[in-house]
Amino acid sequence: MKLKQLYRMLMAASQAHARWDYETSMSILRDKKKLYLLGLMAIPALLTGLAMAAGSEGYLGGYKAYQPANYDPFIFVVSIAVGLGAGLITGCIGAGGGFIITPALMSAGVKGILAVGTDLFHIFAKAIMGTAVHRKLGNVSVSLAIAFLVGSGAGVMGGGFINRALYEHNPVLSDLFISVVYVVLLGFLGFYAMFDFLKLRKAPGDVGAHHGESAHGDEAASGKVGMPARLQAAKIPPLITFDEDLVPGGKKIPALFVAICGAIVGFAAAIMGVGGGFLTFPIFVYILGVSSFTTVGTDILQIIFTAGFASIAQYAVYGFIFYTLAMGMLLGSLVGIQVGALTTKVVKGIYIRGFYALSILAGFVNRFFALPEKLKQMELIEISDAMAKGLSFAGLIIFFVVIGIFAFWVIAKFLSNTKALRGEV
Repeated sequence: MKLKQLYRMLMAASQAHARWDYETSMSILRDKKKLYLLGLMAIPALLTGLAMAAGSEGYLGGYKAYQPANYDPFIFVVSIAVGLGAGLITGCIGAGGGFIITPALMSAGVKGILAVGTDLFHIFAKAIMGTAVHRKLGNVSVSLAIAFLVGSGAGVMGGGFINRALYEHNPVLSDLFISVVYVVLLGFLGFYAMFDFLKLRKAPGDVGAHHGESAHGDEAASGKVGMPARLQAAKIPPLITFDEDLVPGGKKIPALFVAICGAIVGFAAAIMGVGGGFLTFPIFVYILGVSSFTTVGTDILQIIFTAGFASIAQYAVYGFIFYTLAMGMLLGSLVGIQVGALTTKVVKGIYIRGFYALSILAGFVNRFFALPEKLKQMELIEISDAMAKGLSFAGLIIFFVVIGIFAFWVIAKFLSNTKALRGEV
């Protein structure tokens, strides 16, 4: 697979997850009962903050000897800001907001394994509250979903085991591993996104805010049938039949391939904390050849199952969930997504694309500049303490300054165009 094709696939993945995030958030915001439930869920977070502020010096997450995260009310405020920033990116761009959550929490002093577990729990809580399952389950192929979820469960257990094993061996190694994963992913996405921005900036007319859009509508997909055709041609039993409503007799594919794809999604979710949903759509459509109609319903099930199983069975029971931060991120993201989505109606898409590329690159710089300090702590490189800490601090400042400027710009545009947007709310 060429790098450009891989980039397009990852962007499609991010867009699909962002669409789910937006629809779920809107479902919560438009339902008073769900808002009341959200308020009840936030009460423990507030009580925890009051208890900690009263003087109890508690360390949250896993083994106390490692002291992975010291809670203070400031971190709760940071979690709301992180959720707000991620929501603004998701709402504006339609992609990528979830990629900054784990790096942002790690920058705020939360251990990587706690950041991953907390992100997963935040996604799970949002899915349970906001997903109107009864409206879309008609699109689900039950046999396809079962095979996929079997693989997803195995992948989640594998990813969770690796993260916990690394943490038990050495907490610094765990942070280093998670940071390297994000350096590779964000670096790849960020540089390609910046390349796209620079290329489209010279194009005549405006372009859509969302990747894959142009002034003339969605770009036609091409070259996507090779892999699905080969996989569906295999006759490895048992075979799964799907898309019967769209294709006479339906399509058939070995359950083994579906389970393997599920394992990849589950593993990615457990390792990175992005819920797995960001990979399901492109894997189903571009690799397995499942229609987007069927993929939508199956994706809902897998997000609930994957994020729930990973966050509870692989992280929460071991103490690697920061409930207070999860609620803070949920509150912030609900506001950010709505503001971001409305702002796209009054600003040029090319500007939003530019900020998106900068935001992803800022996340890359943040984790990349954190590596020397981790490598020094692992005694893998020789570097002065001042240099290592200086690079880490520089990465932190660059990251939060870029995200802060983006958030300020979007909110300012939103507030200055309130009258024009009033009819959209």
